[in-house]
Amino acid sequence: MRKWNISSAACVGTVVAWLCSVAVAGDSIPTVDISSESDRHSFVARGTTEVYQGHPCTVLLPDGKTMFCAWSINHAGFLGPLSRSDDGGKTWSQPLAVPGNWRQVTKTTPTLHRLVDPEGVARLFVFGGCDFPGRLRQAYSEDNGKTWTPMRDTGLAAECAPKTVMAFDDGKRLVMWCDRRGPFAANQPHADPYIWQAESLDGGLTWSPEQPVLKTESRWGQPAVVRSPDGNQLLMLLRNEESHSLFSVSDDDGKTWAPVRPLPATLTGHRHKILYAPDGRLVVVMRNKDAESQSHGHFVAWVGTYDDILAGRDGQYRIKLLHSHARWDCGYSGFELLSDGTFVATTYIKYKPGPEKHSVVTTRFKITETDHKLADAKKLVQ
Repeated sequence: MRKWNISSAACVGTVVAWLCSVAVAGDSIPTVDISSESDRHSFVARGTTEVYQGHPCTVLLPDGKTMFCAWSINHAGFLGPLSRSDDGGKTWSQPLAVPGNWRQVTKTTPTLHRLVDPEGVARLFVFGGCDFPGRLRQAYSEDNGKTWTPMRDTGLAAECAPKTVMAFDDGKRLVMWCDRRGPFAANQPHADPYIWQAESLDGGLTWSPEQPVLKTESRWGQPAVVRSPDGNQLLMLLRNEESHSLFSVSDDDGKTWAPVRPLPATLTGHRHKILYAPDGRLVVVMRNKDAESQSHGHFVAWVGTYDDILAGRDGQYRIKLLHSHARWDCGYSGFELLSDGTFVATTYIKYKPGPEKHSVVTTRFKITETDHKLADAKKLVQ
């Protein structure tokens, strides 16, 4: 397999200096590095010498520009901060007022979702709660984020809040996927890790008991689910602490799932988040855990096709989105697509060297931009 290597000589002079941004030996696919292009970046919350801003998630409203971001204070710490953007993530408000009991969710990696009930009423939800034994809590807004309810227990046990909540049956049924140890009441530290799903018939206000649907290989499965381009299959990507990340598919809308299979190293990461690009390719953001990769430990995106994943192919290329000055401690991102084809990825990361702790940072990019960078680099090395 070809190894991509652009020598340092290619980085001499202003005309070709940017070509240093295309990745090097050690990767089976090229990496386009846009991490130093600071004009792409905006800050949701800056870290200080005392405050560590952690683990964000975002939601984009139907107007295509209003976003909310929720995050934790400290590494998987307490819930509470919430910010709003009115321009697709270019700028962010100061933290908004939320009910005081949000801070009582003391260990979490929160997620944000816009869920619609069978009557067509839309609500914004913040889910919080993680770690063993894991009580999942939720709060919601019925006025597009102006006011929020206090956090309440959902009755579910989860080690991480759900990154994916998907609608079925013409929106009458919502399904979330989470992870836990033990299939039923055996929620014990030594129990086998499972992925479970729960259903809501009232737009997320209440949830059925969790039902185990898939045995995986390690704790912190952190499932991310996407539908196939033809609509006939579901694909689930899973974190795996033991080796390569994993995937499973369902051909019956999630009623049953195939046994897990390994993903290629190029998709090995933590807390995947999946979107389709305007041209139909998949873009997956994650904390890169491919130990052989030059971007190992940084915040990256993978670009490829749905069929690449099913066939075990490496995909087309990576994008190094942000450089972590604390190596692996980044990711757990929000990920949105604007109407003009701009992806908006938001992560927690140690943004620069020095005593300041992690910040919550947004970066923006288009696949057409990174495609062009890659094509120009290939011309240089031919």
